[in-house]
Amino acid sequence: MNGTVLIIGMGLIGGSLSLCIKKEHPHATIIGHDVNHKELRLARSLGVIDEMSLSLQTAAEQADLIVISTPVFQTEKILTQFESFSLKENVLITDTGSTKEQIMRCSERLTKNGIQFIGGHPMAGSHKSGVAAAKEILFENAFYMLTPGSGVAEENVGRLQDWLRGTHAKFLIVEPREHDELTGMISHFPHIVAASLVHQAKGSSTEHPYLRRLAAGGFRDITRIASSNPTMWKDITIQNRGVLLSLLREWKVEMDEVVSLIELNDSQKIYDYFNDAKTFRDELPILEKGAIPSFYDLFVDVPDYPGVISEVTGYLAQEKISLTNIRIMETREDIYGVLAISFQTLEDRERALNCLREQTNYELFLG
Repeated sequence: MNGTVLIIGMGLIGGSLSLCIKKEHPHATIIGHDVNHKELRLARSLGVIDEMSLSLQTAAEQADLIVISTPVFQTEKILTQFESFSLKENVLITDTGSTKEQIMRCSERLTKNGIQFIGGHPMAGSHKSGVAAAKEILFENAFYMLTPGSGVAEENVGRLQDWLRGTHAKFLIVEPREHDELTGMISHFPHIVAASLVHQAKGSSTEHPYLRRLAAGGFRDITRIASSNPTMWKDITIQNRGVLLSLLREWKVEMDEVVSLIELNDSQKIYDYFNDAKTFRDELPILEKGAIPSFYDLFVDVPDYPGVISEVTGYLAQEKISLTNIRIMETREDIYGVLAISFQTLEDRERALNCLREQTNYELFLG
């Protein structure tokens, strides 16, 4: 496709979408805009965008496609600004926010004037942030949810999907309310739970000085998402307030039932509670990308001698296999292996597994 694309927000998502569009539509012109001029210049120097614009209005008025990849409250402000711009009659506007119902309400003033706004949420991410972390493969096989506004022609939904074809994502068309309920349950709510677990551990850390070291194992892994950007999650929590309040009230009821189970001390019912959770969890798709970015772990049972970590990472470096994290496990309850190596893709972990099987006789376990 030909035309001018404006990407507003030169972060991981905006930068990655730009790379996908550039690769799939080499004749299109990609303009970047960001209030952070340093990230904007970096995007231009890295070839993520073709041009950079310091004027939002100038860039927006020449665009055929506008992708707003900013925090949700900033997206609302930008949509309001668009009302006074002379946008092209056939322009398509989309966003990448994690909440949709409030954004779609904000967009109604544009759609009433004939502007086509289609809410979007690519359900992919990374442990890294910023345009320097952008990559073409970020969205491959990830779900990309679209919430067309009222009055949006079906052909324009198809046109947006054509623009985004280079993401190789799986597009789902859902209602804004359903989107927020789904993401609330499997993304937003778990972030609150993870943060509350960390707060509880923090509260006990004064009384138990060894807690921090013991929490370095499985506890740190299950609360990983609590390390996410607090500003972003503040905005998401406020935007999806109604859904989250409902989920938290249900969670309180669930926890009251757990308290009752433990008070009754019925071993069969306690077993059933854990077994039902295990059964449902084990049936979840392994290879699908979900709302929370996955990390693929490989545990290596290495002996304790100087240089062993350099040895293992050296073998992986020879094969040019990228790591996202590496750590020594001091607390290994329910975890096999003393060395935990994280990879961002399943393919990288498989390559690492084969590499270490060939080069060492260490025991290897998949996380």
